[in-house]
Amino acid sequence: MGRYVVRRLLQMIPVFVGATLLIFLMVNVMGDPIAGLCGERRCDPATAAQLRHEFGLDRPVWQQYATYMGNVFTGDLGTAFNGQRVTELMATAFPVTIRLTVVAILFEIVVGIVLGVVTGLRRGRPVDTTVLLLTLVVISVPTFVTGLLLQLLLGVTWGWIRPSVSPQAAFGELIVPGLVLASVSLAYVTRLTRTSIAENKRSDYVRTAVAKGLPRHRVITRHLLRNSLIPVVTFIGTDIGALMGGAIVTERIFNIHGVGYQLYQGILRQNTQTVVGFVTVLVLVFLIANLLVDLLYAVLDPRIRYA
Repeated sequence: MGRYVVRRLLQMIPVFVGATLLIFLMVNVMGDPIAGLCGERRCDPATAAQLRHEFGLDRPVWQQYATYMGNVFTGDLGTAFNGQRVTELMATAFPVTIRLTVVAILFEIVVGIVLGVVTGLRRGRPVDTTVLLLTLVVISVPTFVTGLLLQLLLGVTWGWIRPSVSPQAAFGELIVPGLVLASVSLAYVTRLTRTSIAENKRSDYVRTAVAKGLPRHRVITRHLLRNSLIPVVTFIGTDIGALMGGAIVTERIFNIHGVGYQLYQGILRQNTQTVVGFVTVLVLVFLIANLLVDLLYAVLDPRIRYA
């Protein structure tokens, strides 16, 4: 196991470098970031040249990337065009988005897996058909429609929640936004768990456990569920980074000042330092989540061993 972890960590280095290089190149072709600093009026040539030199934009792209990566390994993710350090923006944005992601993941795990197990064990029955139709509707409806609808009904019409989240963004305020963020993924988790349960229910090891007279709950939890959760864990693990990076719509609807909000502001104002810095951290989140998922395989299925 130790050798496998070291090998995976070494494999993460070229993936990290390649991903950050791609993002750096894509962000640098968004447009001229200096033009956005002067508002509606164009910057005079002297001011524009001074700003480009100050932010290092007058150097070739490969030099900018080399300088950026050198600073990343020292913990310096650059400075936004408003003079604020990107790490300071992260210190306020990431805790909010992490709380939102935790709420979303809990919805996926608790609601998605429970519904998947129930429908998988009752495949073809009315409860199975109903849940399948509901998940299909959730997948078909865009997230911004679901968010605006719940905000209108629960926040404006019925007054059960606040239409916008406070700057503190406590866990209680993030329940509805977390449900909106997790809605599509929750539907996929439900359908994936249902399919896996239904397939493994006919396996030999399940029939053997039943023939040995084991209690039904023990057969489901110790034998059927553990093996059926492997594809589900894979999906949820990769979905963690997707939820954190894809929360732009949800955070805009509920006025949550998290990672999605900062990315939106960075793209809108062509603030390349902010966008590249946040995406760099999100790449690390993806890589670490994938590593943890691979390690969980051995916990769920004892037959899996890493040399």
